[in-house]
Amino acid sequence: MRRRTLLVALAVLLAAVILKYFVLGGREAQVVGAQESIPMAEKRLDNMRKVAATVPGKEEIYKKAAAELAGREQGLIKADTVQQAQAALGELVQTIARSNGVDARGIQEFRDKVLNNDYGEVTVAVQFTCGIEQLVNLLTAIGNQPQILATNEIHVIGGSDKQKRVQVRLSVSAAAPRKLLPEKKGAPAF
Repeated sequence: MRRRTLLVALAVLLAAVILKYFVLGGREAQVVGAQESIPMAEKRLDNMRKVAATVPGKEEIYKKAAAELAGREQGLIKADTVQQAQAALGELVQTIARSNGVDARGIQEFRDKVLNNDYGEVTVAVQFTCGIEQLVNLLTAIGNQPQILATNEIHVIGGSDKQKRVQVRLSVSAAAPRKLLPEKKGAPAF
């Protein structure tokens, strides 16, 4: 029993000696000398002061750009989902048409596509019959809306009635936040 305790104590002592001299013993703290001179440090400090002096100007430019972006993004269609954005655009087009005396009740199709990382586009297509002057007024009214709207397609077919009415198929697009549009799975990324 005594011999066994002596062997265990000797093994612990041997392990401590090996740890101290072979594992930890070769590492001594070294003092690092100065890498640069005082004039070089003063030059670096001067450059840093110049950079720091430009920060308030850059912050002002950023604030102006952010305010301008917020103003422009007020023209985006406001919705929580792409379907709500399409419905809002369809309702907007029908309201504009009604205010110009055009009966554009039926919506033929809805589409959406991604424009870039921040914005997407929702499109609605409507078909109606109207006079040519009503069509011109309708297109002008679409362009005068505060929302970011554009006419994608317009197909005009002349009528044979005495009132000179034309059949029109019109696709109107609106800008929307990219987060509304679903991720396309399996589509190649460019």
